[in-house]
Amino acid sequence: MPREYKTIKEISGPLMMVCGVENVKYDELAEVELVNGKKYRCKVLEIDGTNALLQLFESSAGINLQSSKVRFLGRSMEIEVSEDMLGRVFNGLGKPIDGEAQLLPEKRMDINGIPMNPVARNYPQEFVQTGISAVDGLNTLVRGQKLPIFSASGLPHALLAAQIARQSKIIGTNEQFAVVFAAIGITFEESNFFANSFKETGAINRTAMFVNLASDPAIERIATPRVAITAAEYLAFEKDMHVLVILTDITNYADALREVSAARKEVPGRRGYPGYMYTDLASLYERAGRQKGKRGSLTMIPILTMPEDDKTHPIPDLTGYITEGQIILSRDLYLKGVSPPIDVLPSLSRLKDKGIGEGKTRADHSNTMNQIFAAYARGKDSKQLMTILGESALDKIDILYANFADEFEETYISQKSTDDRSIEDTLQIGWELLSILPKSELTRISDEFLNQYYKAR
Repeated sequence: MPREYKTIKEISGPLMMVCGVENVKYDELAEVELVNGKKYRCKVLEIDGTNALLQLFESSAGINLQSSKVRFLGRSMEIEVSEDMLGRVFNGLGKPIDGEAQLLPEKRMDINGIPMNPVARNYPQEFVQTGISAVDGLNTLVRGQKLPIFSASGLPHALLAAQIARQSKIIGTNEQFAVVFAAIGITFEESNFFANSFKETGAINRTAMFVNLASDPAIERIATPRVAITAAEYLAFEKDMHVLVILTDITNYADALREVSAARKEVPGRRGYPGYMYTDLASLYERAGRQKGKRGSLTMIPILTMPEDDKTHPIPDLTGYITEGQIILSRDLYLKGVSPPIDVLPSLSRLKDKGIGEGKTRADHSNTMNQIFAAYARGKDSKQLMTILGESALDKIDILYANFADEFEETYISQKSTDDRSIEDTLQIGWELLSILPKSELTRISDEFLNQYYKAR
C-alpha cells in the first residue's frame, strides 16, 4: 500500500525534504498531492534516517508545506513496453506524444536495468551497414558494439544521427532490425526535424523515438536514456530483434547530472561534474551487447558535443574509456564543405576487424582499408609540405598522394544525407581512389586482390 505523509519540511527549487518517513528506498517514485487534487511527480534522491530528499519532475510552484500530501509508491520508475512501440513517438519518460492511441503494454520494466554481465556476453562480430562510407569502410560498426560519435557545437551531428537511424541495416539476413532513438535535451525544432525525417522516409515504422526537450526538467533528462535503453533491451532480448540505440546528446545528459549533483550540494569533480559520472555513464553504455543464448543484440551509438572542441573534456574522455572506439567529426573538414565531416585518422572502431572480411563484407575489405588509411595519412603530410614549401618542392609521387587526399575527402568521406551506399559501393569507391596511385605503391594489398580489382588510371 502507498504510504502518505504530511511532513514536508522544506522546498528549495526542485528539491523537497520530507521528514518522519519509514521504509522508503532510494530512487523510489512518489507523488505530491495538493488540496485541489493536483499531483506532482517526484523521486527519492537521498535518505538520511527518517528524512527523505526528493526531486520534483515539475515546478514546485503552488505546493503548500502544511496541507500537501506526499505519497510513496513503493516502486522505481517503470516503462510500459510492447512491440507496438515501433512507429511511435514518446516523451522522455515513455509516454506517447504522437496523438495516437495509448500503448497496450505487454509488461512493465524498471528503467534502472543493470549492465550486462561480462561472462554472459557474446563477442560482437557481425557487420552493421550504416550506408556511410567513412564508417562502413574504415571504422566499421559491429553488432553489439558501443561506438560513440564525438562532435562539436555547430557541426551536423543531428543530420548524421538521422541518416544512421534511417539507413542502418543488417545485410544477408531476414532477422528483424529496429532503431531506438533517444533525443536528450534538444530544441522543439530539432525534435520536429528528427520526427519528420523518419516519417518522410518510412523509417519511423521500425523506430521507437523518445524525445526530451531542453525545456523539460533535468531529472527527466537523466531518465530519458534509461527509458530508451530499457525499451531496446525488451525488443532485443525478449523479441529477438537486432536493435540500434542512438543517444543524442550525451553532453546534455551529463549537464543534467551536474545540475542535480549541485542541487544536492555534492562535492564536485572535474569541471564541476560529479565524481561518479564515469560509473553513471558506464551504467548506460554497458547495457549494450550480445547475450549468450539470445538471438537479438543491442548496438549503441552515443553522440556527444565536445565543449570547446576539447577531446580531453570529462564527457568525451570518460566515454572513450568505456566504449569501443569513437567517430570524430572535424570542424576543418566541415569548413571545407565535407559532409559528414568525419575525420577518419583519429577515429577508431576497436572491433572493426571482427566485422569485416569474407562472408561479412568482402574478402578485400581489410587490405583496402589499411591501404586507404596509409595513403590518406601520407597525402595529408604531402599537402602540409606543399603549403610550406610549394608544389615545386614535391616529387611526382608526393603530388599523387596529395591529389589522393583531396579526392578522398570529396568522393569517399563526403556524401549526401540521402545517399545510402552499400558496402560494395563503398569498396568500389575505394578501389577507384587507389587507382590514382601506381600499383607499386599499394604494398598493403595482396596480389590476388590487385589483379582482381585494381585498374590504373
